[in-house]
Amino acid sequence: MAFDGLSMMRALARLPHIAWHLGRAGVLGHMTNITILPSWLRQTCRILDKAVRSRRAVKDAGGALCQALVRLGPGFVKFGQALSTRSDLIGPKLGRSLAMLQDRLPPFAALRARQIVTSQTGLPIETVFSQFDDEAVAAASIAQVHRAILADGRAVAVKLLRPDIEKRMQADTALFYSLAQILEWLAPGLRRLHLVTAVAQFRQLSKIELDLRLEAAAAGRLADNMRDDKGIYIPWVDLENSTRQMLIIEWIDGIRIDDVANLTKAGHDIGKITEYAARSFFNQVFRDGYFHADMHPGNIFVRPDGTLVPIDFGIMGYLDFRDRLFLARLLSAMLDRDYDMVATLHKEAGMLNENVSVHQFSQSVRAVADPVMGKALGDVSLGLVLGQIFQLATRFEIEVQPQFNLLQKTMMMAEGVARQLNPSANMWQLSRPLTNDWMESQANVKTQARRIFDEATQILARLPTLINNFEKAQERQAPPQPSVWPGRIALLALLLAVISLFTKLN
Repeated sequence: MAFDGLSMMRALARLPHIAWHLGRAGVLGHMTNITILPSWLRQTCRILDKAVRSRRAVKDAGGALCQALVRLGPGFVKFGQALSTRSDLIGPKLGRSLAMLQDRLPPFAALRARQIVTSQTGLPIETVFSQFDDEAVAAASIAQVHRAILADGRAVAVKLLRPDIEKRMQADTALFYSLAQILEWLAPGLRRLHLVTAVAQFRQLSKIELDLRLEAAAAGRLADNMRDDKGIYIPWVDLENSTRQMLIIEWIDGIRIDDVANLTKAGHDIGKITEYAARSFFNQVFRDGYFHADMHPGNIFVRPDGTLVPIDFGIMGYLDFRDRLFLARLLSAMLDRDYDMVATLHKEAGMLNENVSVHQFSQSVRAVADPVMGKALGDVSLGLVLGQIFQLATRFEIEVQPQFNLLQKTMMMAEGVARQLNPSANMWQLSRPLTNDWMESQANVKTQARRIFDEATQILARLPTLINNFEKAQERQAPPQPSVWPGRIALLALLLAVISLFTKLN
């Protein structure tokens, strides 16, 4: 989304309304403590806070912000949940508050729900479903869910987008983008936090959530990845009848993963469920690099046979191989309390500027991590520690890596679920051997050879285009030169030799 003067004007026009709700909830008063903001802006917030703060405003910054976002509407609720991943910007404590922001709204009318089903299928509702419950079982800012039974007798959950939600979300994301631009203009120091990039990512995630076909595809991909994994099951999707505004997915009967009393009463092995959860988290993040990024307790059920079943695939995260390897080495170093290695990894990844002292960064990491890492491993919150490390971005001018923001939130959720399920759970002790084995498997000669072979094959496939582009550039910039065929043939021969070598290794 490029700079748009009209969008900027619309954003400025909505600022008084936004400021009013932020002020009434007491958020403006808390903004005076954000030292990265210009002093004149903090002073303005201080004056406005005294003028408009409600007597019923909560004192806690997280509670105040949650209250204001709920009043401002669905788009702001979703943005608050996304903002919970930015511990580098808002701090770990506020991040935890926003992660718990409840996304609940009154359901829209059953008649409207039936009309949406008919419009999406082009058929009378009785043709598709033998039963459709008018009362929604869940209602959030983007969509609501009804229980139904297909004509062939299979029980399903029918997820329907709210009427006009696309238009509202589009207006809100345009607003957030403009506000991010304004903030970066007012406080240039914020630019390395990539606020505009973060809003662009939020906009992309919102687009995915607003096209339920993409959620269906996400469920299918996760099911393919985890088909052979023990203890976890991904519901099937009725692809034939699902559409952009309606998702029909298998109905799951089970107990919420945080309902320990009923799980115990039903005879479930809590230790085994915890092991399945830790292994599943590891496999999604490290093995596959594709993970469920909204793992709050309401999105994970336990079937009567003890199998974990995640639902709601609207928000998924992705990490490429280099990110996964960096993360695995980082977590291993954190568990070993090797803060020099933590700092070195950041340096090698290009996240620290050349003028930043690795030793000083190591000491700062030790200062925020040691109070947490010194606890028993079962009490360690690596999600919290990562958030605190990200918060050091301001002091050390770290280039924030947006791909890790969603993961940090997911780790916090996973840890929270593990502790609710089993307070003595050793989530990281369970997954650490898996992490070490994965790193060893990725570091062996055969695997590295295969990766180099794949990269060489890709280069070879692009070689004609690269040579053609190079020749055209040379023709524009220099007089005719002697034939380049000898050099071209030599280059091809070298590439073929490399490929032959790694084929033998493979």
